[in-house]
Amino acid sequence: MPDTQDYNQHNTIQTVPLALGDRSYDILVGTGLLDIVGEYITPLLKQPRVFIVTEKRVFEHQGNRLKAALESANIDAEWFTLEAGEATKSFEQYQSLACNLLEAGIERSDTILAFGGGVIGDLAGFAASSLLRGINFIQIPTTLLAQVDSSVGGKTGINTPFGKNLIGAFYQPKRVIIDTTTLNTLPLRELQAGYAEVVKYGLIDDPAFFTWLEENYGAVMSEQQDHNTRELRIEAITHCCRAKARIVAADEREKGQRALLNLGHTFGHALEAECGYDGTILHGEAVAIGMIQALETSMRLGTASTKNRDRVVKHFKKIGMKTSASEINRPLDAEALLQHMFKDKKVEAGKIGFILGDIGSATMQYGVDLDIIRSVLHDSIHAPR
Repeated sequence: MPDTQDYNQHNTIQTVPLALGDRSYDILVGTGLLDIVGEYITPLLKQPRVFIVTEKRVFEHQGNRLKAALESANIDAEWFTLEAGEATKSFEQYQSLACNLLEAGIERSDTILAFGGGVIGDLAGFAASSLLRGINFIQIPTTLLAQVDSSVGGKTGINTPFGKNLIGAFYQPKRVIIDTTTLNTLPLRELQAGYAEVVKYGLIDDPAFFTWLEENYGAVMSEQQDHNTRELRIEAITHCCRAKARIVAADEREKGQRALLNLGHTFGHALEAECGYDGTILHGEAVAIGMIQALETSMRLGTASTKNRDRVVKHFKKIGMKTSASEINRPLDAEALLQHMFKDKKVEAGKIGFILGDIGSATMQYGVDLDIIRSVLHDSIHAPR
């Protein structure tokens, strides 16, 4: 792994503003930002201390870098290190974290740093939204999925046995600081899972970006980063953040356009819930399968072409990603998955909302024939591996 000096060579920093009136903030994207993070958070702190919520793997790989950066900026830090995995987004873990933060003496004038992937960001953000009726927090996402999606836009929450993210709040961070070098220690499976959310931005309304990914995915996914691949990775992540910032600024609370960012998620969340959030399937893996299922549904409804469905499947397979439910190491049943969908946040008047369409043209649809959904689920469960 390169040393800190290498991280800061050829450092390109992109700033993406998210315009939300008095709750506006910047998303910073670059290499080496973690090593100089004090420069970017000190102006936001009401007092020179932070409460850091992270998980064990992130602490092991990146904790010393953040510690050194905070010490050099004379910022005191209290650390709260949790287990990795979707199971951490639970009532029990939320209660434990909240009580530990209160026991440590957190005050309204303090700031929480969410230092990790989407699970940490969602849980720490929800704790920040509810403790003392609201504490400032800053996102420092360390996974590809969190960098391009979950750290931006203020969605926070926890899971329940009834479904994913059913308890939470819209609560915006004060800043998002994305150091792409944290991806250098990310396991390939996690990188692949995050890439599903990258592709999503091309599918919902940006076919040119999907074409760009078909040509440049190798640089985005490369484990060995040289100057060129670093710049292309920054370009991809920044593009995703700009797209999400534009959508969130127009529809912060998901009354319309922002719902399109859930492409594949109705299907994917059902898979996660059926697997019990036990790590059998990662969120991004479920979303990838869910996006293929959404394209398949659209194809059967006549709004997507077989050619484009196959194009996305081919792209995912090139990277080694799962594309069907048959690749999940768990017995699955179409009817059980459908029942999970009825607990989705997008259900209205008892009807499930599905994000459907073709490459570059997603729309929300209610009242989709459930027999078509059952058929798509059945075929995905029994697809050849």
